Amino acid sequence: MSGRKRKASEEPDNDRMSLSPTASPSISTRALPSSSIQRTFKRTRTGAAGGRPLPLPRLLETLSADDMRQLLQNVCDQHPELQQEIVTKAPRPSIESTLSVLSKYEDDFREAFPLGNRPTSDYAYNRVRQHLSQLIEALRDYTPHFLPPHETQHMLSLNYLDTVTNIIHRLPNWDTYQHQRHKNEAYDEVAKAWALVIREATKRAGGFHLQFGGWDQKLVEHNQKSGGRLEEAVNELKTALGFNQAALGGSGGGVSEERANIRQQLFSGTYGQELGVGNGRW
Repeated sequence: MSGRKRKASEEPDNDRMSLSPTASPSISTRALPSSSIQRTFKRTRTGAAGGRPLPLPRLLETLSADDMRQLLQNVCDQHPELQQEIVTKAPRPSIESTLSVLSKYEDDFREAFPLGNRPTSDYAYNRVRQHLSQLIEALRDYTPHFLPPHETQHMLSLNYLDTVTNIIHRLPNWDTYQHQRHKNEAYDEVAKAWALVIREATKRAGGFHLQFGGWDQKLVEHNQKSGGRLEEAVNELKTALGFNQAALGGSGGGVSEERANIRQQLFSGTYGQELGVGNGRW
């Protein structure tokens, strides 16, 4: 009878009770994730914007060559114990980079001359004296770096000396004799450098590359341009060539007739008299 009420003593309808959500086997009873786990999936926030100094590598990227040199010089002045370490670890200067630096000093010296005045006058000397001193000091500092025993390649030493000697030739012959001191001292020092390199080169294979490389002719021409101030180097060259001539039995060893004549004039002291060599552009 569908209309009668169910008695309290009747058993519950299991089929109907199974429809309850809490009793349904299709829904698992897993726990919801905690707030601490949810927090791990949140995006990390960046800090507040604010200024800060550049890291050292980025700072160094922005420095020019002059700024870098000044920085290193300041650090060495404040910490002298670092100087030797920097000298040891710095790349070895090449002849090209060194001559480029010397060329810049020479250009600065020439650009300092006043317009409309005789370039050998006392007035011109006073205007360029500071740049002249800087050029001479640079020559004095760089030259020993390319001399033996520090430099073992004699051809490199000779090429360097050939270039810097031409720089000295281009210095003005000042009207006042006292102002010639810088140029004369530079000649004296480079003459000693030439003599040292020739002497050391003679110890290797008898120094044959001195004559076959044309250095005998180059040196005597330098001596003529200097007014005989490279005589010390020429004398060393005479000794070297005399040794070579004795080693070759005095026959010249296949050296051309022109070079043999140059050697003969060198020994007799007459070489260069017919060259008409000038004293530079000043």
